[in-house]
Amino acid sequence: MPSQETTIATILTSKGQVTIPKRIRDALHLRPGAAVAFAINAAGEVVLRPERPMRKGSPRKDRFDAVRGRADVRWRTDELMKLLRAAG
Repeated sequence: MPSQETTIATILTSKGQVTIPKRIRDALHLRPGAAVAFAINAAGEVVLRPERPMRKGSPRKDRFDAVRGRADVRWRTDELMKLLRAAG
């Protein structure tokens, strides 16, 4: 991140969530699904850092990758749709 300090304000939601501004996400190379860590330093400032540095361009697996393509379903889509429509 540049040595010049920049302040970017955001709003805390009722659920205690904030959106990390795009300039900060870009500077830290954060992508959807990236793990981040928060710390409070001796000056009482909150520090945000990537939990595991991600290499640029490396695809991040999501939580469904382990089961993707493993369903043992014998139904074809058109057969399943016909069955579901008949049930209603």
